[in-house]
Amino acid sequence: MNGWQGQTLSWELQGGIVELGLHHLPCNEIGTTMLSELEHFVRALPDLAASCSALILYSRLSSGFSAGADLRELWRGIQGLTREERRSGIRQFLERIHGVINSIDMTPLMTVAAVQGVTFGGGFELALACDLIVADKTARFCFPELRLGLIPGFGGIPRLKRDLGNALVRDLLLTGRSMNAARAQAIGMVSQLVAEGQALAVARSMAAQQVKFDAGTRAEAKRFIKTLPREELAREIEIFCDLATRPALEEGLRRFVENTGPQPYLP
Repeated sequence: MNGWQGQTLSWELQGGIVELGLHHLPCNEIGTTMLSELEHFVRALPDLAASCSALILYSRLSSGFSAGADLRELWRGIQGLTREERRSGIRQFLERIHGVINSIDMTPLMTVAAVQGVTFGGGFELALACDLIVADKTARFCFPELRLGLIPGFGGIPRLKRDLGNALVRDLLLTGRSMNAARAQAIGMVSQLVAEGQALAVARSMAAQQVKFDAGTRAEAKRFIKTLPREELAREIEIFCDLATRPALEEGLRRFVENTGPQPYLP
């Protein structure tokens, strides 16, 4: 399979590199359609991995990499549900998105997220699953979930703790403020900081180097240095599902959907 085109994303295989491009307006919000298409991608990933060396995730939109979960869809979806129905539906979504992101996290391919602009919430969590992040100078990273009465739910907290430690997690989670690309590089979260519009080109250059390496050696090296924090990921789902049944979530979502600004997800 050399490529596939969906409603919210597409991928192609060229020169031993898989490129997964997000293109869901307005800013690659992750809802049920994108989740289904991401699941389609990870089902194809083992076969793709057999014939390539690297995976690049990027956005084809100028608005940014991803604004995170589709909060308007979530707001519509919880209307009229009982507490237990809400918990069950949200758990199902979380278990599915965790399955997708865990598959990207643990693929034997070297993975690179090429990001620009808004990289918030679930979009930030998707980028954190990649081995390396290349960011252009417009990129900003944020966990805005506390203002909605939630914690990040796509695995971002365990992955950030795994890679950089708890002090940074506390800063991003408890303040909700965004971090620019220069700061993200200074603390080691971003591998390379590049000029505006150059993240994908640099990611492609990095990925091209992988073609020169033995696939088995690369896979062993990745297994050695990168483990999946399974217990914390499971605990995250439990906490998120509990918070999702509380009144704070409904109030936070209501404020969000009533925001008439062009980019309501911005701080």
